[in-house]
Amino acid sequence: MATSTFKSLTDTTFDSVAGYRKASEKADSAQLTQALERRAQQREKTLNQMNAELQRQGDELVTKGSVSGGAHRLWTDITDMFENGNEAAAERVEEGEDHIKSEFKSALDDDDLAPQERAVVQQCYAEICEGERFGDMIERQYD
Repeated sequence: MATSTFKSLTDTTFDSVAGYRKASEKADSAQLTQALERRAQQREKTLNQMNAELQRQGDELVTKGSVSGGAHRLWTDITDMFENGNEAAAERVEEGEDHIKSEFKSALDDDDLAPQERAVVQQCYAEICEGERFGDMIERQYD
């Protein structure tokens, strides 16, 4: 069985994929939409790596968002009524990337992961950091 920390990171990664898709729907610019869709695909590969570890451990795969992610999506849906466009998409991505990077860093700093889980999280962390840099870049560009 996977640790609760690893499962939580996998939930957050799933929520992140959904967040990128949502942001790509908000964007006005075809260039930003394409960039967001590419990042969604990269993040989905990270999710697949994490799900492969869950499967190796005989655990259920993460195929739907977390409770906290659902609450975040609900909040985002409400703000969607008032915000649209590139700036809103960039802000949502930047916020989400800061959150997921913080979650992964905390997990790596703590001792709550099994050795194989830690190896997977360390592998995935590079892509998470890349996503965080992407979020910062588009927020500067569209703010």
